[in-house]
Amino acid sequence: MAQAIPDKLYFRIGEVADLTEVPAYVLRYWESEFKLLRPKKNEAGQRLYRKKDVELVLRIKTLLYGERLTLEGARKRLLAESRGEVEPLDTGRREAAYGEALKRMRGRLETIRSLLRRDRHGRGP
Repeated sequence: MAQAIPDKLYFRIGEVADLTEVPAYVLRYWESEFKLLRPKKNEAGQRLYRKKDVELVLRIKTLLYGERLTLEGARKRLLAESRGEVEPLDTGRREAAYGEALKRMRGRLETIRSLLRRDRHGRGP
């Protein structure tokens, strides 16, 4: 999900909502759930997101909606990534690995099916 983020110093919550396609109320909720997401506030109390905050919102969105992690799972992953313990998983590699695993599983199931058919027809191994 390569999102083009304009080269600006600060973004208001509405701009972030438009850029990330995450509603403003969800962004405010995520601020309470993820300690890493702490946009500055101006004198009027309006949130001012920096580019790194917008990138973090996109990462959280990927973890929650793309990888289907729970809030706790996403928090743990972000913490590990911020400490350098885990690199973000490349989605393309993950999907390829899943595809290969599914092919192997299908082959095994077809082998089991053929063995069961042989046994059912009275032919033993």
